Amino acid sequence: MEMVRWTRFETLLFFVIITAWVTVYYLLDLNWLKIPWTPLALIGTAVAFVIGFQNNAAYGRIWEARKIWGGIVNTSRTFGMFVQDMLTNEHAPIPITEEELNKEIKTLTYRHIAWMTALRHAMRVPKPWETSINHKTNQEWDTKPPELESTLEVDIKPYINQDDFSYTMSKNNKQTALLFLQSHHLKKLKEQGVLWEFSFLELENILQELFNLQGKSERIKNFPYPRHFATLNHFFMWIFVLLLPLALVPQFAEIGKELSDTDQLIGGWFVWFSIPFYVIVAWVFHTMERIGRTGENPFEGTANDVPISTIARGIEIDLRQNLGENDEEIPEQYAIKYHTQF
Repeated sequence: MEMVRWTRFETLLFFVIITAWVTVYYLLDLNWLKIPWTPLALIGTAVAFVIGFQNNAAYGRIWEARKIWGGIVNTSRTFGMFVQDMLTNEHAPIPITEEELNKEIKTLTYRHIAWMTALRHAMRVPKPWETSINHKTNQEWDTKPPELESTLEVDIKPYINQDDFSYTMSKNNKQTALLFLQSHHLKKLKEQGVLWEFSFLELENILQELFNLQGKSERIKNFPYPRHFATLNHFFMWIFVLLLPLALVPQFAEIGKELSDTDQLIGGWFVWFSIPFYVIVAWVFHTMERIGRTGENPFEGTANDVPISTIARGIEIDLRQNLGENDEEIPEQYAIKYHTQF
């Protein structure tokens, strides 16, 4: 039902197009206005292949993006566990207090949450080729992701101190800056002896993996599905949809003439039955093409995209709960809108 509502404007347009064609053909008796099925079938076959290729590529981008953020989930939990268990006074020449140790653990954990926040904000920055979110059906349902209703400055400030905030906001790539700060902090703890050298290398490997996952996510965001494929596919689909009445309407008219020998009433009006058939065929081709266009950019923030906001908030809840914080201190998971996570 939601799919019907999502495509209702295009469905209405198809109904208007075919009704106009049938009306003109029926009233003016334009028997000569037709094309054979063979070239139209060739065009339809080509369009179907291109749409299939586009949908496969779009699905591949969505699935890769989901695997990347699944990797962020696992690596983040590992980082939180390592930080809590590897920061000790075991090898420290001058032990620090338990309170100071917990403060260092919290600082590293919170900075990681700030990194996830910066990354998801970067993934939501609008690109010129991301246009699905501007479609009327997406706007009328108020399905905007949280990043478009807030700012990065507001969202990361609770997790880092003022010096880290100033340093981060002065850089073009905020998420990279935060990982640099994490590495500098770990190095400082190693020099203090709070972090054993082997533990330091393990945590640096975690940061390296986070850099890899961040780079993969940025690659999908910053390199779109090739526009010549996407644009031509869209044009080819509309060429097919607009030419289809030239073959479909005369075909129904000929069938009506044959039926007139047995039933003149049905035969005379049979050409109007081409309307529902055309709407169904046009709706199928257009909807498949639109699904492909919608899936091209998995971080745009539409209903079909990877729910990176929900994923990041879920990781935050896990990390903060394992720090021993009360549920009242931890933000709630983002609400589901229209059965959709963001």
